[in-house]
Amino acid sequence: MSRESFWLKSLPLNQICLLSNHWNWNYQWYRCRRYWYSCRYNGYRIQVPWWGSRIPLQIHQCSDRLLLFRNLTMELGNHMDQIRWSGISGLTLIRNFVSLGPNPPLCLPISGLSVSAPTPHKTLAAMADDGFPAARLFSQGVSYTYDDVIVLPGYIDFPADAVDLSTRLSRRIPLAIPCVASPMDTVSESSMAVAMAALGGAAIVHCNDAPSRQAAIIRSAKARRIPFVTDPVFLSPSDSVPDFGSAAYALVTESGGSKSKVVGVVARSDWESLSDKNSLIVREYMRPAPASVPACYDFEKVASFLAGGGLECTPLVDEEGEIVDLVTKEDVERIREFPRLGVPSLGPDGRFLVGASIGTRESDKERLDHLMKAGTNVVVVDSSQGNSIYQLEMIKYAKNMHPDLDVIGGNVVTIAQAQNLIMAGADGLRVGMGSGSICTTQEVCAVGRGQATAVYKVSSFAKDHDVPVIADGGISNSGHIVKALTLGASTAMMGSFLAGSTEAPGVFVDLNGHRVKKYRGMGSLEAMTKGSDARYLGDTLKLKVAQGVVGAVADKGSVLKFIPYTMQAVKQGFQDLGASSLQSAHDLLRSEVLRLEVRTGAAQVEGGIHGLVSYEKKFF
Repeated sequence: MSRESFWLKSLPLNQICLLSNHWNWNYQWYRCRRYWYSCRYNGYRIQVPWWGSRIPLQIHQCSDRLLLFRNLTMELGNHMDQIRWSGISGLTLIRNFVSLGPNPPLCLPISGLSVSAPTPHKTLAAMADDGFPAARLFSQGVSYTYDDVIVLPGYIDFPADAVDLSTRLSRRIPLAIPCVASPMDTVSESSMAVAMAALGGAAIVHCNDAPSRQAAIIRSAKARRIPFVTDPVFLSPSDSVPDFGSAAYALVTESGGSKSKVVGVVARSDWESLSDKNSLIVREYMRPAPASVPACYDFEKVASFLAGGGLECTPLVDEEGEIVDLVTKEDVERIREFPRLGVPSLGPDGRFLVGASIGTRESDKERLDHLMKAGTNVVVVDSSQGNSIYQLEMIKYAKNMHPDLDVIGGNVVTIAQAQNLIMAGADGLRVGMGSGSICTTQEVCAVGRGQATAVYKVSSFAKDHDVPVIADGGISNSGHIVKALTLGASTAMMGSFLAGSTEAPGVFVDLNGHRVKKYRGMGSLEAMTKGSDARYLGDTLKLKVAQGVVGAVADKGSVLKFIPYTMQAVKQGFQDLGASSLQSAHDLLRSEVLRLEVRTGAAQVEGGIHGLVSYEKKFF
C-alpha cells in the first residue's frame, strides 16, 4: 500500500460515523473484528483496516454532517503493526456515502476523493438526529426539571469503578466527590460537616444563628479528623445521679466540664447494676481515667489505639486541652460496617474542609470576621435571589478583605445573573431558585426556573470564566445528580436528600409509626423568626411572607453509608452515558455527542416503578 492512498471501508448507512459541528477530539480506536478497527461516535461506527495495533486518529472538525479529517498521511514503521498518522497541510474530505446505496460493496480511497461538498442526504441526516444536543433542547423557551429530560446512553469501554468523580467546589477548592450539604439549619452543622468532609465532599454551615455560635460549629468540625461527632457527657466526682442521655459512657472531670482534667469514666452498665443508686456519688463507682489521644488523629489511628490498648473508650483532646469527643469500641465497629471512606476533603491546614454561609447585610461583615478566625475554608453568600446590589457589594468586600478566600455567589438561574456575580469576583455559582422540596418561591413569587434548564444555561456561561457551578435543589435521587452533573454542574448541593440522616441536626421522633426528623425551608416562617428572612430580603419588612414550609423526613441512617452507595449509582450512570469522569461528561455535552430527549408524563411513569400491587424499594 502506498503512502498516498489509504482505504476506508464504506459501511451501511446506519453504521457511518457522523459528527456534529465544530468539534476537536482525539479518539483511540479499538479492535471490533479480526481485520478492522472501529471507532464509535453517538451510536454510529466507522472502520479502518487493522494491522495489529491501536491506530490513533485525530478527528479535526466537521461541517454539515460531512466528515473532515486532518493529518491523514499514513506512515508504516519498521513493522506492519506500527501505524501512525503524521501531519500534512490541508484537509481531506470524505463525502457522499449516500450515493453509494444502502449497502456499498466497495471501498473508497481517501486520496481520490473530491473536495467539493454535496448536500447531505436527508435520510442520513435524520438518522443522526437521535435525540437532541443540549443547546437545541434548552433553547426552545421551555423550563425543564430533571424529571422532564432523559439522557440517551453512550458507548461503554470502561468499568463503573473507573469513573472519576473528583471535581471542584469553587475555583481553588477540589473535592473527591460532587456532594455538598446545603446551608440549612436542619441539615448542616458540625456532625454533617465532618461526615461530608470525611467522605470527600463538603458541608456549608448555615448562618441562621449568632455569628459566635456559627464560628463555634466551624471550630468544632475543624478540630476533628474522625467522621462523626459524639457529644460526650461530662460529670463531676460529686454528682449523684448521672444523666447519660443516649450515651454508653460519661467522662468524669474535675469540674464536670470539657475543659478540665479527666479523672475517671462511668459506664452506663456499671451504674444500672448498682443496688442503691441514690446513695452513692460518682467518685465511688467510677472507673480509672482512660488514656486520651489528640483530636487530630484520624479514624484509623483512633481505632488502632483502642485495639492496641484493649480499651473500651478514649477521649479526644484538642490543642487547647478541651475534650471534643469520646470514641468507644462500639463506635469503631459501627463505622467499620459502612463502606470504606474515600479521600477526605482537607484544607491547606491539613484539617477537614468546612464552608460557611453569610448574608448580605452590613452585620454579615462582622460575621465574616468570626468565620475567618474560626478557620472557614470557603464562604457562600446566601440569598434566594443573588443578583442584587447587596450581594455584589458583599462579594467585593469579602474578596477585598480576604483575597485568598473563595467566595461562592448565588442563587442564580439566568446567564445575566451569573454574569453580574462573576464580574463581582465570585469563585463559584449556586444555581437554583424555587426547586427545593420545601421551597415555595416559584409558587409565591412566580419567579424562578426549572432546575435542568437553569443548570445548563448558567454552566454554559460560567465555563468560559472557569467558574464551577453548584446545582442547588431538586435532588431527590441519584439520577438527578447524574443529570445535574451531565448538564454542566460541578457539584450537587442537597438539603432534603441529607435531612433526616443521623448527622442532620435535630432529634428523631415518632410520627404515625415512622421515625422522622424535622426539615424546614429557610423561607418558612419558623426559620425566619431566627433570622433567615434576610436571605429573602425580608428582614426590614413589616409583613413577613413565607417562601418555604416546615415538614418531616424519614430516618435515612448515616450519610457515611448512603452517600457512598449514591456515588456508586452516579458512577454507573456515567458509565451508561459513556463518560469516565465529570470532565468527560462536560466534554460530551459541549461537543454535542451527549444527546437528550424530553419525557412525556407517560414516559416518566414508565421510567419509574409501575404495574405492581405492592413493592419494597431498597437502594442498597
